[in-house]
Amino acid sequence: MSETIGFLEPRQAVLDRRLEIIADLADLLPEGSLISDERGLKPFETDAFLAYRRIPLAVALPETTEQVAAVLKYCSRYGIPVVPRGAGTSLSGGAIPQEDAVVVGLSKMSRILDIDLFNRAATVQAGVTNLNISEAAGADGFFYAPDPSSQLACTIGGNIGMNSGGAHCLKYGVTTNNLLGVKMVLFDGTVIELGGKALDAPGYDLVGLVCGSEGQLGIVTEATVRLIAKPEGARPVLFGFDSSEAAGSCVADIIAAGIIPVAIEFMDKPAIEICEAFAQAGYPLDVEALLIVEVEGSEAEMEAMLRSIVEIARRHGVKTIKESQSALEAALIWKGRKSAFGATGRIADYICMDGTVPLSQLSHVLRRTGEIVAGYGLRVANVFHAGDGNMHPLILYDINDPEDAARAEAAGNDILKLCVEAGGCLTGEHGVGIEKRDLMRYQYSQADLDQQMAARAAFDPHWLLNPSKVFPLEGRPAA
Repeated sequence: MSETIGFLEPRQAVLDRRLEIIADLADLLPEGSLISDERGLKPFETDAFLAYRRIPLAVALPETTEQVAAVLKYCSRYGIPVVPRGAGTSLSGGAIPQEDAVVVGLSKMSRILDIDLFNRAATVQAGVTNLNISEAAGADGFFYAPDPSSQLACTIGGNIGMNSGGAHCLKYGVTTNNLLGVKMVLFDGTVIELGGKALDAPGYDLVGLVCGSEGQLGIVTEATVRLIAKPEGARPVLFGFDSSEAAGSCVADIIAAGIIPVAIEFMDKPAIEICEAFAQAGYPLDVEALLIVEVEGSEAEMEAMLRSIVEIARRHGVKTIKESQSALEAALIWKGRKSAFGATGRIADYICMDGTVPLSQLSHVLRRTGEIVAGYGLRVANVFHAGDGNMHPLILYDINDPEDAARAEAAGNDILKLCVEAGGCLTGEHGVGIEKRDLMRYQYSQADLDQQMAARAAFDPHWLLNPSKVFPLEGRPAA
């Protein structure tokens, strides 16, 4: 990838005090909770975006909210940048550090604090994995709805930072729709609590402001999330089409008919072949596009919904219809989809884009995406949340070839611009991070950006929390 996006220049005054800072931070944390040696820092130099690498000054691994507050208060006092980090699964560079920054990792804060079935809420520390919440509530018939493909590893703190979604967000919404409250440490070390177990908190929706703020307003240490009763049953069905355009039009008509399945996932032929080779999920290989449509409810409800969906699919020339016949088949269908990114990584390096478009524009954007990538001499595999128009084209390239990487980056930028031109936006669930930062001017006017930056500065006036992210460096207020 090119270095044109870059970072702010590291603050020399901070670098000159490195050894003193490390000693001071060690005094604030339990033994074994500060990493400062080069080998130990190496795993924190990047996240799943992989395009940029920077070794941080140090990594703090606090175990309590009080320890997070102590670290932030110290860094605020001495003007040291801080980069919050969960599991490092960010696909937009949201957790990549700078050389003068202290990374605050929340991996040791991994306790489930309370499962409150009466209020249908769970309170957890920020380092709890997404999937752990559902596992903790599962025996009592409840689950946590957002389900990113990385839910086995990604943490709730990172989910809140990027407002993550997943396959089932069509029916249940993304993180912001399932987040009730947070405990958060401001950069000066102040601990605040926003929201709670009530369904609607009084005053401004500050929880909504924090969700998706990419760690620039404070560090969330605890979260209270909504639990949902498990459905009586669920059934995924495969629909194969002779073209991506037909599949896209089918999705638009399903939603236009007022039918809301729990999920509608899309794969084009390259993605089908990649995922089938990895998961052996039984995907049809003689189609150009595949929809995974999952319905849930009682048997009667699922049958009625599927009848309507099948009728719409037939109007669009569906070639293959395959219902899962067992829990094992259903699990395999979702294994293939959830493994898409990892399976693709077995055959090539890739950039995973994240743009959202109106459903009426799906067919057009799919066609233009193929044309754009082909124009750069590259290949693309499309796999995405079709029900809410959240597209994830995987642009395949050779990360060791600088020219190839530059073409992939340029193609990705053109695709995101296409999403905006089609009436959509730059990101659905991966955040802006570094990847889309300089495209923010394509989506927003300067007045829009000024308002967003004013909100950010109200929490962190010196712009030291997760710097070099989200907002273009040029024109950004001076720290």
